[in-house]
Amino acid sequence: MRKDIKVVFMGTPEFAKESLKCLVESGYNVVACLTNPDKPAGRGMKLKPSAVKEYSLENNIPVYQPTKVRNNIEILEILKSYEPDFIAVVAYGKILPKEILDIPKYGCINVHGSLLPKYRGAAPMQWAIINGEEKTGITTMYMDIGMDTGDMLLKEEIPILETDNLETIHDKLMVIGGNLLVKTLDGILDNSIKRIKQPDDYTIAPMLNKEMTKIDFNKKGREIFNFVRGLSPFPGTYMTTIGGDIFKVYEVSYTLDNDSYRSYKNGEVVYISKDKLNIKCSDGIISILKIQPQNSKRMNIQAFLAGNKINLGEIFS
Repeated sequence: MRKDIKVVFMGTPEFAKESLKCLVESGYNVVACLTNPDKPAGRGMKLKPSAVKEYSLENNIPVYQPTKVRNNIEILEILKSYEPDFIAVVAYGKILPKEILDIPKYGCINVHGSLLPKYRGAAPMQWAIINGEEKTGITTMYMDIGMDTGDMLLKEEIPILETDNLETIHDKLMVIGGNLLVKTLDGILDNSIKRIKQPDDYTIAPMLNKEMTKIDFNKKGREIFNFVRGLSPFPGTYMTTIGGDIFKVYEVSYTLDNDSYRSYKNGEVVYISKDKLNIKCSDGIISILKIQPQNSKRMNIQAFLAGNKINLGEIFS
């Protein structure tokens, strides 16, 4: 019976909360949760609890928020005291040491947002879209001391549609991840799942920093289109004027055209109307659709152009 199986859950954001919710609602006995410490948020920079913490407190699940789990004797002893059958880890943000991995009876199970062995690492959904993949999905796996290197258990894939961005893919995989975690624990308990060793042809999905989110208009239109939607709405991409003004960009379209604008520079504004801001890239035109000027809110391009002056020939980089 699921209610007799003790699970310690580790996770932090909304993506992880859905998996925790699925465990609770399916009847598993979630005995404790580990999540990251509260962080300042909003204009007042008040401490805000994680989505996992909020859900845990609402459901009377004990919460622990260590700043680190490695070489943390207190947390190690707390985890041992629960005698968990499983530790389930979803977007926790910390690599677990061997002494924690060895605690649960049936092992530590991770929900990862890619079709492993592709896109091991911190930003699998982002890089799958940026790199123009046609599909992505969820993989559940046993955890080991490596970064997403453990034996695979279950997979479920979805197509990446032209209309998808990071937000839509995140929300789809969030739901799949929760359901697949429950199926994985069930399958381990009834011995219906085979462990599959990961092949060596893996790829890495490293953490993205601000410097990596700048649009490069020397690239092809398709590459820029994928880049923008792979980082929308968070953290968003950006472009700058020669004068140093920064504009965040959340949605674009592209048109292939190597002839009409051949004499223009990449990054140059080549056409403006009340609903179009077209900028040259290496093989055509990028049309900015959603934008956010500095110290302002996100808006569609019509609203932006109605209140902001952009000149033909202006260069963005």
